[in-house]
Amino acid sequence: MHKREVDVAIIGAGSAGLNARRAVEKAGRRPLMIEGGPYGTTCARVGCMPSKLLIAASEAAHNVEHAGRFGVVVDAWKVDAGAVMQRVRAERDRFVGFVVEDTEDLPAEQRLRGHARFTGPTTLRVDDHTEVHADAVVVAAGSTPVIPPPYDAIRDHVMVNDDVFELDDIPRSLAVVGTGIIGLELGQALQRLGAETTFFSPFDDLGPFTDPEIKRVTREVLDEELDLQLRSTMHSAEVVDGGIALAWTDAGGERHRRVFEKVLVAAGRRPNLQGLDLEQAGLTLDDRGFPDWDATTTQAGDSAVFLAGDVSGHRPLLHEASDEGRIAGANAARFPDISAHVRRTPLAVAFTDPNMAMVGQAWKDLDPDRIAVGEVSFANQGRSRVMGMNRGLLRVYGDRHCNVLVGAEFIGPRAEHLAHLLAWSVQQGMTVTRALQMPFYHPVIEEGLRTALRDLAAKLRVTRQCRDEDMARSPGM
Repeated sequence: MHKREVDVAIIGAGSAGLNARRAVEKAGRRPLMIEGGPYGTTCARVGCMPSKLLIAASEAAHNVEHAGRFGVVVDAWKVDAGAVMQRVRAERDRFVGFVVEDTEDLPAEQRLRGHARFTGPTTLRVDDHTEVHADAVVVAAGSTPVIPPPYDAIRDHVMVNDDVFELDDIPRSLAVVGTGIIGLELGQALQRLGAETTFFSPFDDLGPFTDPEIKRVTREVLDEELDLQLRSTMHSAEVVDGGIALAWTDAGGERHRRVFEKVLVAAGRRPNLQGLDLEQAGLTLDDRGFPDWDATTTQAGDSAVFLAGDVSGHRPLLHEASDEGRIAGANAARFPDISAHVRRTPLAVAFTDPNMAMVGQAWKDLDPDRIAVGEVSFANQGRSRVMGMNRGLLRVYGDRHCNVLVGAEFIGPRAEHLAHLLAWSVQQGMTVTRALQMPFYHPVIEEGLRTALRDLAAKLRVTRQCRDEDMARSPGM
């Protein structure tokens, strides 16, 4: 068996692993990146990019279908499913190609193919061909879709998000199991492209929200378009002629059975910790197989092992994976002289229609006696009505003691952009009065944010601190 000695071994060549490698090299140490699957990140292959390509096509179809509300009549339009999926794959492959090319351009001595597992605190066996000795190890092994019962028994016949982008046609009927971000994004997109879609969940949740008012409005908004079987109990899933037969009991106790051409299981993703033999690294694992982990250092316990990206189970988002990879690589290169890093303000966006977003502290983590809430409905917000996208609610949270913005949850038009403004404001520790001093153009969606900030200022009782021009009104705010 071949033996390698390196400064830092990195398990995984995704977003976290690539950033870890870069940080190790920047520190002047020798990295070795070990990958058992194909190069190319989860985001580029089966996540962010292909899903947004599919969503973009569905938005185009939706806009054509509803053009009549603007007095624009489009006759005899259709969705060319083959062309849609061909573009999704072509652009997806282009994004993946860039990542693969960059990875393969790295020095050969920094790359090793195969599946790694621990045989000691910082020693790894890669398949049956190489033994790696390192001073520290970064685990950036990513995550895998969860297939719960009863779908695990027919795994080869159901789709996960990875499989959606290989479709040659849009299914006539589709069951989506799971109403988190992945299920809602892909399910809504496929419905708008022609699939008759039903969403199933044993819970009452839609998306990532914790704020009860945002949850209520989200249900109202999505109920208008989607067939939501929330609080349903799935009894069986079996392969039959024409697709997969599902049998379930709905929230009212009524039993149903229906055959769907395709079933998409979007029940979450599981960190790829199995098969790593983490216990061989001397780590104490909990019931889920997780070690103790510090988000500011990415260190597992007090060991020389660092976890980064989806495998950490922290915030499974690309920008977080990139940050964690950089932190893990820097600390692994300096081990045992590690340092804590200040993490960016939490920011999450779902590209449903309307968009969903969470910024800063979530509602569930706030002290209700310490915060005030400002809100705005988009139902009559000027720019939203102009575009025919006037649905949703924004709730922004401020600290009563210091009037600082601490977070927000919202569903609404163009929330992907509002979310960034709020994340920047929260990270800067901006007060609500200072936020109101920022310029707002007219007519734009951002005026809705100003309305919510004014509502928050009134509840914090700081309106007297606001300049007259900060409180000036314009039509359709």
